[in-house]
Amino acid sequence: MRAGVIMSVERRAARSLALVLSLWVLSAAPLLAAEIQEVRSPGGLTAWLVEEHSIPMLAVEIHFRGGASLDPSGKEGLANMLSGLLDEGAGEFDSQAFQGHLEDLAISLSFDAGRDGFSGSLRTLTENTDEAFRLLRLSLMEARFDAEPVERIRSQVISGIRSSEQNPGAIVGRTLFKKLFPDHPYGRPARGTPESVAAIGVEDLRAFVEQRFAKENLVIGVVGDISAAQLAALLDQTFAGLPSNPQNGVDVPEAQATKGGGVEVIRRPIPQSVLMWAMPGIKRSDPDYFAAVLMNRVLGGGSFTSRLYAEIREKRGLAYSVYSAVVPYEHSGVILGGVGTQNSQLGESLSLIRAEIDKVAREGITAEELDAAKTYTTGAFPLGLDTNARIANILVALQVLDLGIDYLDRRADLVNQVTLDHVKQVAARLLDVDAMSVVVVGDPAGVDSAP
Repeated sequence: MRAGVIMSVERRAARSLALVLSLWVLSAAPLLAAEIQEVRSPGGLTAWLVEEHSIPMLAVEIHFRGGASLDPSGKEGLANMLSGLLDEGAGEFDSQAFQGHLEDLAISLSFDAGRDGFSGSLRTLTENTDEAFRLLRLSLMEARFDAEPVERIRSQVISGIRSSEQNPGAIVGRTLFKKLFPDHPYGRPARGTPESVAAIGVEDLRAFVEQRFAKENLVIGVVGDISAAQLAALLDQTFAGLPSNPQNGVDVPEAQATKGGGVEVIRRPIPQSVLMWAMPGIKRSDPDYFAAVLMNRVLGGGSFTSRLYAEIREKRGLAYSVYSAVVPYEHSGVILGGVGTQNSQLGESLSLIRAEIDKVAREGITAEELDAAKTYTTGAFPLGLDTNARIANILVALQVLDLGIDYLDRRADLVNQVTLDHVKQVAARLLDVDAMSVVVVGDPAGVDSAP
């Protein structure tokens, strides 16, 4: 399901299970060791390609820089709503005909709006490559925005937002980010509000397409049964009609998350409380990034092996899950975590989280913990590149983050070069219990809102 859009039961049923399964089987081909090529079309368009001719399938990922953070004030949710409409009729096809044509040819096409980018995913059997790219072009340049699908998708989005307003996990996340970024687009709900989504008109959807979809903003990754020459021709056929530059620049300002946002308790008559905490973090381009990742693996990112898990779950049985994460954005970064537990145990859980964060900040981690974190970080990464689609996603990410075409060859060395002293320095730099912002949804005993 694309982010924030609830696909209707009718459309789910329309997808052929046999075709979906066949695409999944055909995509399962580990390609980490394959060569990444930079393909440049005669018209000057660029894509990164990994050729894999042993299976008759192709995965394409596209990304336009600038996503939901660029939604106009009062029209929050515009990018998200657009992501649900680009495959709801384009060119000569109305919504039903477009979806039927995709199904008949076993083509999967979807779009997604993130905070910092707008992406599209295309999957096709090789025999239908030309038509798949044509449908992608129609979606990007000739979307119809007919009244019926616009109102249907709008209704689904609003229904999903209203449903999330009763979900403790959604409430806590939305409130926390508003606290972290009160005067920045990151603090606004990416899916919008019922009021902002209701205010979005067809002219707003067309304006987003016209202003944002441009060659300068476009990043492309392709994996599968296609040659560089074939791809070069398709790039021009598909994207040459886009304007060269976006009408408006990606002018989202840099931001630092709020420090010391205190504790906010949103009282709800439920038996368990949901807690999220956060503090300022780092961006992916920061030279301390891998040291922070390894530190976090030990703190709370290691699932069953982390310190938070050991203290809160294993030793005391206070919660089923507890976690932390390093979350980089294009214009900021946060370190965040969470726990869910009985109301009577929330206070103790929060105290233990704070104590462990403070301990890592003061003392760092052990050599044994660092070695284990390195082993996991270098070993698990290739396991996530087991399909064409995932590798195509990586090709796009490498370009967006400007990591270099040889990054996959260098990544393990970058991880293994991190020293114990480096992790200790980064822990002291980033971890600060006084900088934490905490949001709780529930009825926790002994925990109240405090600045």
